Amino acid sequence: MNAHNSFRLLCLLLCLSGAGSVLAKQPPLVIAVDADFSTVSATGGQAMYYGVELAIEEINETGGIAGRPLHVIKSDHHGNPARGVANIKQLAQQKNLLAVVGGVHTPVAIAQLDAIHDENILYLGAWAAGTAVVDNNYTPNNVFRVSVRDSEAATVLLNYAKSRGLTKVALALERTAWGRSNFASLDQAASKLGIDIVKTAWVNWQQVTFALDAASIADSEAEAIIMVANAPEAAVMTRAIHAQLGDALPIIAHWGLVSGDFTTLVGKPLLTAMDISVIQTFSFLYQTSPQAQKLLHRYRARFAADIDASAVPAAVGVAHGYDLTHLLARAAQSAENLNTDALRDALENLPSYEGAVKTYAPPFTPTRHDALWAQDYFMARFNGAGNLIPVKR
Repeated sequence: MNAHNSFRLLCLLLCLSGAGSVLAKQPPLVIAVDADFSTVSATGGQAMYYGVELAIEEINETGGIAGRPLHVIKSDHHGNPARGVANIKQLAQQKNLLAVVGGVHTPVAIAQLDAIHDENILYLGAWAAGTAVVDNNYTPNNVFRVSVRDSEAATVLLNYAKSRGLTKVALALERTAWGRSNFASLDQAASKLGIDIVKTAWVNWQQVTFALDAASIADSEAEAIIMVANAPEAAVMTRAIHAQLGDALPIIAHWGLVSGDFTTLVGKPLLTAMDISVIQTFSFLYQTSPQAQKLLHRYRARFAADIDASAVPAAVGVAHGYDLTHLLARAAQSAENLNTDALRDALENLPSYEGAVKTYAPPFTPTRHDALWAQDYFMARFNGAGNLIPVKR
C-alpha cells in the first residue's frame, strides 16, 4: 500500500473508531484572502471573501479536510503592491496555512510573485487578469487561477465590437501593469481580427479629469471605446466621454469597474443613457447549474435573503472564490500531505469537477494553471437598476 492510500485509510479508521472527535479538536486549516478590502476595489475583495467563506461552510459541514475544519482570515493589501508583498511574507508565518486566495489588482499580484515563490506559498487567483500573473516563468509555478486572462479577454472584447459592426476602436487604459497587459493583448488581437486601433489614451490612478483625452477620442475615427480601468477612473472617463460625445460611442469594458462602486460614481441616469458593456465570467442569471443555484441559496441565507439574482455585488468574485476553495479542498483530500508541493501536484491532477462557474474538465494540468478561457467569458450590460444582465451570445 502506498503512502497516499495509507494516509487516507488512517483517517477513515480514526473516524470509524470514534477518534474523529479528537481530529476535530485539532487546529483548523487556514485559507487567507488577500485583497483590497478598503479602497477602490473593496466590493470585489469582499465578494471573493464571501465566496471563500460560503465554500468553507459547506466543506466543514461534511467533515472538513481529514477531520480538520477550515478557517478563513482576511488580509488587506489596499491595492498597494508593497503592502501586498508584506502581506505575503506575513502570511507565510501563519500556522496551518493551506493557501492564499488573492487578487482584484493585477499590479499587486505581479508584485507578490517573488514572495509567493520564495516563501513557497500556494496562491489561488480569484480576480486578477494580467496574463503574467500565471505566465510568470516560475518553475514550479505556485499560482493557479479561476479568473479572466487578459490575452483571452482581448479577443472577446474585440470580437464583441466586430459582431456589432464596429471595426475602429479607441483604447482607454489605466497606466498600470494591468493596462499594459491589456494594451499588448488588444494590439495583437486587433491585427488578427482586422480591427483598427485609432487612438490610445491612458489614465493614472486617482486622476480626476479625462477631458482632453475624451476630446481627442471624439476627433478620431473611433466607433467604440475599449475601456480598461477600475471603478473611480472608469467613472471619470465615462463622464468625460459623455460630455464630449453623449451616447454616440459604445463603451466595451473590461471587468475592473465592477470591483468597485461604478454605478454610484457614474449615476444611474448616465449609466442608463450610455451604451456600456462589460466582460464577465459568471452571472446567477446565466449559470444555472445545481452548484450555482446552491451558491445563490447560501448567499441569500447568509447575507441578503431577498436579493435579486442580478443584484449580487461583484458576483464573479463570489463564484471564483467559491470554486477555488472547493478545488483546493479536493486537492487537499487527495494529496499525500498538506504542504505546498503536495497540494500543487494534486491541483495539477484533479479530475473533472462541476463548479458554480462551469464544469472544469479538468480544472488545471501541470502545464495549464488557468481554468477559464475565452469560451467561458460573455458580455453583460447594465439595466435600469444598475445591475449587469448577460448579453445573449
